[in-house]
Formats: sequence, structure tokens, C-alpha cells
Amino acid sequence: MTTPGAGDSGPVGAAGDAAGPACAGALSWEPPPLARTTLDRAAHRRTDKQWLAEAWPRSRVLVLDSAADGRALVSGDPPQLVLLTPDDLPPTANGQVSPLFLGVEPDGVAVFAVDAPLPDLAGTRPVNLRDVGHLLADRDAGILTTAVALTNWHLRHGYSSTTGRPTEPDEAGWSRVDPTGRRAWPRTDPAMIVLVHDGVPGPAGRCLLGNNAAWPRQDGRLRFSCLAGFVEAGESAEAAVLREVREEVGVTVDDIRYAGSQSWPFPGSLMLGFLARADATQPVRVDPTEITTARWFTRAEIAAVLVDRLVDAGDGRRVTLPMASSIAHFLIRGWLA
Repeated sequence: MTTPGAGDSGPVGAAGDAAGPACAGALSWEPPPLARTTLDRAAHRRTDKQWLAEAWPRSRVLVLDSAADGRALVSGDPPQLVLLTPDDLPPTANGQVSPLFLGVEPDGVAVFAVDAPLPDLAGTRPVNLRDVGHLLADRDAGILTTAVALTNWHLRHGYSSTTGRPTEPDEAGWSRVDPTGRRAWPRTDPAMIVLVHDGVPGPAGRCLLGNNAAWPRQDGRLRFSCLAGFVEAGESAEAAVLREVREEVGVTVDDIRYAGSQSWPFPGSLMLGFLARADATQPVRVDPTEITTARWFTRAEIAAVLVDRLVDAGDGRRVTLPMASSIAHFLIRGWLA
């Protein structure tokens, strides 16, 4: 939920135990929505200019408009990505931008993305990854997630961090190089996110969720989510779980179990999902710079929110939960089940 924090952690031994058989149970869930894909990234093709040139005319191309919140076109319900042939690209996209090679489909056809204004095509509508990621089929989820992540990386790396000189895309979009030959490759920032629970089975079992101080306010509604934060330099993901929970809500956790991961390319995070147990009798003391409020919810309350029934946040506002494309939603639903 939050951005980076710092501080003491706690009983690291409990985190170390999470690498054992406990993880297998967590990983038996369906993968998080943005972790799904059928695309072969075919990294060995990124420097093969002849192969890329031959693959381009026969390829499928996703048009992604970074100036419009990273939107792409879909059709139908459930939504399906609209991929074009290079000949069908609008003039603003064809030849004026560097195509990003995303990979190869199971039928052997290459897939590229271009960052350009969306064409006006009948029967289509613009959407962003946050809104439809969970609704897309595995193939489309993988294509759109990769395209958004790679596009956002290019937007933020127009200059070399070493020399300060302008950079240009290279290796089919998988690196950028400056005039001196200094090269940079796409990076992703690891962040942990954890569903803290009391270990009690059944409807009376509880989880601890919080409202991020940085989120925009909504009239009559208050969104609650899992606790999260960036993994710091020299820190393990499990140690970050212990530290962040203690910093944000003053609670100590144990029995940390890895549950899965997914990209969250806004602009460039990898969310590492965990479950962790806490004694619910511990007082909750929020850090107001990061969390406005945090509270325990029963499974019965969470189930009610998910079917759009009214659950009071404690101040008259309606409780809402994270968007369905997020790993927070995935963790909450997994715990509920």
C-alpha cells in the first residue's frame, strides 16, 4: 500500500521458514491476474535484426497510447485485445516510433507494441490495464502487461543515468543506449504486499487492512487494502514484510508465506505477495504519514463487500476493496476462500 519505509523488522526466523513446504500450499492458487501469459518472450531474437525485419510485416501489433493513461483497444465482452497488422497501423504509428518486440505467440507469429494515439475503429473501445487486466484471457493479459511495463520504462529513461546524454531504443526495445555506447536495460522495483490475518478459520477469521494516506478521498467511501512497501537495499522480501507491517500499523507478524507475484507497471514495480499471521489482540497504531486508518475485518465482512453489500468503515463511510486486477485483491480472495 505504501511506498518505501525503513526501520527495524522483528522475528526474521519466521520469515525464513516460509521458503519450505508452506509455500507450496500458497502457490496452489490460481496465478495473480497480471502474472498470466502465453507469450514466448524469445529474448534471443531481440538482437537479430534480420529476423526482426522479416517478422515485422507478418506480425501482430498492439497500439498503446501512453499519453492516454496507457490505453489500448479492446472489443467484445469479455474484452479481447485488438491487434493490428503493420499495414493497418494509423499513420501516427507506422514508421514514426520504434516498435517494441514483445515475443512470439504459440503459432509462431511475432507480437510488437507501438506507443501512438489509438486509431478510431468501429466496435472497439479504449481501456487501461488496471480496469481490465483481470478480465482478459491469459494471452491478452500477458501481452498488455508487458507492453505497459516496457513502454513506461522507455518514458522514464530518455537520458543515461551515467552520462546524462540522450538515449535511443535498441535491441527491439529491450535496452536504451547513449552516444558513448552506455547501455541500460529495463529495471523493475521489487515491492512486498501482505495480507495479515489472525490464523482463525471460518467466517470469524479476521484480516488486517488499511487505508493509504496518499489515496484520493472518495465521498462516502473508504478503500481498504493489504499493507505494502518497497523492498529496501540489502533487504529480503520477508524482512520487508516484518518491517513494513510494524512501521505502518505497529503489529508484529510471523508465519510469513509467499503466495505469488505479478508486475504492477505503474510505473515499474514487481509485487511480491505474502500471507502473514498476527495476534489480533495487539494494538493497532498507524503511522499517519502512510496510513490514515487500519482495522481488522472478518471473513463475513469481506465476503459482504465483495458482493457489494454495505459494510461500515466505522465512520459512516462504505468500505471498498482494491481493484480486481491488483494482487491485493488476489490475496484477499485467496484468504477468503
